[in-house]
Amino acid sequence: MSEPKLTRLEALRQTLGEPARDAKLNIVAVLSGDVLSSAQTWGVALAAAYFLRDARLRDAVLADAEENGVGPEVIEDAQAAASLMGMNTVYYRFRHMVGKPDYEAKKAMLRMQWMAKPKTPRADFELFSLACAALAGCQSCTQSHEAAVLKGGLGEDHVHDAVRIAAVMQGFLVALDL
Repeated sequence: MSEPKLTRLEALRQTLGEPARDAKLNIVAVLSGDVLSSAQTWGVALAAAYFLRDARLRDAVLADAEENGVGPEVIEDAQAAASLMGMNTVYYRFRHMVGKPDYEAKKAMLRMQWMAKPKTPRADFELFSLACAALAGCQSCTQSHEAAVLKGGLGEDHVHDAVRIAAVMQGFLVALDL
């Protein structure tokens, strides 16, 4: 992927002080990788930004994604992934933490239709969901979405880069409040 235009993120980067130097460098590095496609990179970044629920970060990532040619299907899938994972990571993390077979045996009965029919390739949507699962620290969601990404034909390098983007988005958000 060629180096992306980071107009709005660059404006945020300029507000960061010296203690956030690594965050300033990392945000550029992870969005300029060569493993993920542009749509995958921006979809992961958008899903993470929506999931983190900070208007400054969300608006900057969205504006830069659009400036870099990301279409509405990627934006909508990133929004859907963040919304669904906001629900799923709470529910499945609870089941994992409690660890009782009775809860594991119960049906979730949570609507997740978008996950079954995303607007982008399924493996891409799984990458977006994986980023949110990693941010939430939900072991079962992270394992499930990592497996779905691999089953969808992407590799461990794709998984690695998606999680790196999510991690840097979290660090960048923390840096904004220093």
